[in-house]
Amino acid sequence: MSRPDLLAAALACAARGWHVFPLRPDRPRLADADEPKRPAFPARCTAERCDLTDPRCRAAGRHVGWEERATTDPDRIRRAWSTRPYGIGVACGPSGLVVVDLDLPKHPGDAPPLQWEGARDGADVFAALAARHGGIEVTHTVVTPSGGSHLYYRHPDAGPKLRNTTSGRGRGLGWKVDTRAHGGYVVAAGSTVASRPYVVALDCEPAPLPEWVATLTAPHERPAYRPAAVALPADRRGRYVAAAIRRQVDHLTGAAEGGRNAALFASAVALGQLAAGGALTDADVYAVLEPAARSLPGRRPLSDREIARTIASGLHVGARQPRHLNNSGRAA
Repeated sequence: MSRPDLLAAALACAARGWHVFPLRPDRPRLADADEPKRPAFPARCTAERCDLTDPRCRAAGRHVGWEERATTDPDRIRRAWSTRPYGIGVACGPSGLVVVDLDLPKHPGDAPPLQWEGARDGADVFAALAARHGGIEVTHTVVTPSGGSHLYYRHPDAGPKLRNTTSGRGRGLGWKVDTRAHGGYVVAAGSTVASRPYVVALDCEPAPLPEWVATLTAPHERPAYRPAAVALPADRRGRYVAAAIRRQVDHLTGAAEGGRNAALFASAVALGQLAAGGALTDADVYAVLEPAARSLPGRRPLSDREIARTIASGLHVGARQPRHLNNSGRAA
């Protein structure tokens, strides 16, 4: 589509109260079909490795991601879409939306698991779930270039913030049924991928999210963090190590989202130095830092694999500079 058409589509989304942001422009013969679905700022600009060269990040002095950039401001939208034929991303959380993504099999061998035997695609699975749990209402619907569909619903006013679920990771509603909510976005109608458009199939206001969908996709509450008990001697040396553990746990749990993996690494290095000096064991460090890292809330919690890998890296680096303590608790 042309820049004026995409601008008009972006403004139409904003008029509904949907927060939009630019996606990378579609180009003919793209090698990567997902390229136009990605935010239109540098790939290196992520929460973990933002170098503040992007103007928005530099002005804020921190990483500013796509969700924070999303807007309903017509002037900002006109400025953005007047320069290039950007695709349109709709940030679901700020827009108060939950979008159910019904996908199709990607290749002939992409068959449903036994639980969904006989289903042809995500639409069949979602229909079966609706029949089982209480039905669905007609709602705003967009057909995707692959032939799937996006069902737009209003996020519930009460209850927890819903986040993304992905069927491929076993946390979705069912085979080929994903959801996008807080921390997620969808490509809006008017955008194209490999010159194939996203098209509005049913133009009405989003219906309230069915209660059963909210129940099945609600995030599990993380238990409140309780520091792990580590056996330490009841002397100055033990008190020093206990204080060091408290400092590192406070450092980790006080880290801002986007800097938590770096904070976990730094804490693992510091406690790894004590472990290398014999004041702790590697197992003690894992016992202290793993539950603290798992307790951190946010749009994208650290996974168990990330936590374990980061602690292992920190222990490895810390072992290069052991801290040996004497009986007074001072470094020898």
